[in-house]
Amino acid sequence: MNSNSNPALAITALAGAMACLAGAAQAQDAAEPRTLDTVRVSSRAQLGEAGSASEGEVGVERLALRPLLRPAELLEAMPGMTVTQHSGDGKANQYFLRGYNLDHGSDFATFVLGMPVNMASHAHGQGYMDLNFLIPELVESLRYRKGAFAAEDGDFATTGASRIGYMSEIDRPFAQVTAGPYGYQRALAAGSAAAGGGWTLLGAVEGSRYDGPWDQPEDLHRRNAVLRLTRGDERNGAHVDLLSYSAGWRASEHVPQRAIDSGEIGRYGTLSPNDGGRTHRHSLSGGFAYNQGTGQWTADAWLIDYGLNLFSAPSGFINGPDGDQHEQADHRKLWGGSLKHQLPAAWLPAGQQLSWGLQWRHDRIGTLGLYDTVDRVRTRTVREDRVSQDSAGVFVELGSRWTDWLRSTVGGRWDTMRATITPTGGEFNMGNGGKARQSQFSPKLGLIARVAADTEVYLHWARAFRSNDARGATTTVSPADGSATDPLPLLARTTTSELGLRTKPAANWTTSLALWQANLASELVFVGDEGVTEARGASRRVGLEWSNDVQAGRDWLIDADVAWSRARFTEATENAFGSGRSVPNAVPLSASLSANWAPAGRWTSGVKLRYLGAYALEETGTQKSRAVFTANWRLGYQVSDRWQVGLDVLNVFDTKANDIEYWGAACTRAEGAGCNGGAGIEGRLVHPMEPRTFRLSLRARI
Repeated sequence: MNSNSNPALAITALAGAMACLAGAAQAQDAAEPRTLDTVRVSSRAQLGEAGSASEGEVGVERLALRPLLRPAELLEAMPGMTVTQHSGDGKANQYFLRGYNLDHGSDFATFVLGMPVNMASHAHGQGYMDLNFLIPELVESLRYRKGAFAAEDGDFATTGASRIGYMSEIDRPFAQVTAGPYGYQRALAAGSAAAGGGWTLLGAVEGSRYDGPWDQPEDLHRRNAVLRLTRGDERNGAHVDLLSYSAGWRASEHVPQRAIDSGEIGRYGTLSPNDGGRTHRHSLSGGFAYNQGTGQWTADAWLIDYGLNLFSAPSGFINGPDGDQHEQADHRKLWGGSLKHQLPAAWLPAGQQLSWGLQWRHDRIGTLGLYDTVDRVRTRTVREDRVSQDSAGVFVELGSRWTDWLRSTVGGRWDTMRATITPTGGEFNMGNGGKARQSQFSPKLGLIARVAADTEVYLHWARAFRSNDARGATTTVSPADGSATDPLPLLARTTTSELGLRTKPAANWTTSLALWQANLASELVFVGDEGVTEARGASRRVGLEWSNDVQAGRDWLIDADVAWSRARFTEATENAFGSGRSVPNAVPLSASLSANWAPAGRWTSGVKLRYLGAYALEETGTQKSRAVFTANWRLGYQVSDRWQVGLDVLNVFDTKANDIEYWGAACTRAEGAGCNGGAGIEGRLVHPMEPRTFRLSLRARI
């Protein structure tokens, strides 16, 4: 875990392991049952066993027909997850789950092909989770866990974790083009072929552009490529993956509602003429699975080159007539890997299953900066740092079957994190460097009872954590104005518990209930716009989720979910409306319904309905957002064996609502620079939802 570690070591080790595997492992017979970390959610099978009531897997048969406005909306296949956006589409999405405003991913961990997506100590927000590099047509499965009850889930998995897998092969190569209003254009080509020696090579390239309905055209352009080399399966196999993604865009940020109401700007207008940014993510990764009587071994290693330059002006003109635009810059390389071993059953007493694992990650951030800008030109360095950050974890989990109807899991993980922060710029920032280190032990307990042939009851308790921006751990002086500030810990602890029920009321209907509770020691948030970390105080959350999976007849697959939650700070906060404990932007009620129709004929269809309840915008709850209901629809038609057409209708009912609402201070151009004595005028800040739009696709298979 040396901060001067060579990234080639992980890839070299991986290549050596794969070479051994190629000589020793053979692909398993197709009839051999697959061993999965979680049970596949399917009404067409028996109930099976799962680790909790709130975990599962969504396969390609459910993902393929989901209408999507943005790639990350695939995560909404997980019950209770809401994905939206408060800025340009090249930026990471905003996520909501279990009463958490996850911002860009601070309390939810996601992995793609074994690689972590969340970025630690990020320029824009801790845990920044940009999934815009996903190619939805390649996604084979989405595995998810809610809660922090699995020992292998570490940093950022406060509310849960997801693991996204790509296909290993494509039955027939295809090329697809899509077009729609507001300058939407997309082209995708993908295919696979045998590469000899049992290996399969899959390749895909994607390009798209989009202006959106905004008065300032978004000019979003994305370039994406995937190259996969795979062999075998999840028990005995290997994979090497090369991914490359880049994007550039102009953004229309959230704006004061009063600017729209007064007519100063239109509904899709903006106060700042050149917000937006550019980003890239290039990665080389791989892994193997091995099972030849010595238990199940799995390993992953990865190397990622990542960059973001983000320009935003969320407060309008508080600071001057040139506007409040700033740039947040993040350029890093990160590498690491994981190893997991499930011991052979013959080594353990009857009814026992033991697994252990190691995880390591190193982030070498060459530029981590915040700058004042005018029209994307830097005018002042607020803070600039280099950060070297290591995190390592070891975990163990013992599963025990005590009787035919009772089993348990006992696990734990030990995590340690260390960081070195070296200031390189900023008038008040040069004394904020130093080293920080912190460790935590996180126990996990679970009890599972099969109370009937098709009914299981679950009881879980766990301790978990979310890391905070490493800069906050050594900052003693505000880089904005030089005032004194207290350093904060690297890790924020949370405890969570869940009582769950999973059952099959009918042969084609699986339903689950989960009553959960979570306590956060501190809502610590690094405010990238100001370059400081703020302590928001401890909080408590409680919630109830009801999820349903139904197969109606031969042709319909239906998911229906409702989630309720209550989020409160343990201590009240005073503001202009009084005293309150509500956690802003914590969604108290959400519901969704997805239905896929795939008969034996030429037609297919998918629909997604989503309801997002009103949530508090500030601590007293006096100001609330407006509830939102949306509907998306997809229709497909197989013209011939080779040709297929598709139509997506997004925001079917043309709902006039907002993707996100905040409460905060800003000055519009008409109100003048430094309005209200330089404090800005507090009010509702909104980012409008895009209007109804149509996207037509044509696919040709070779």
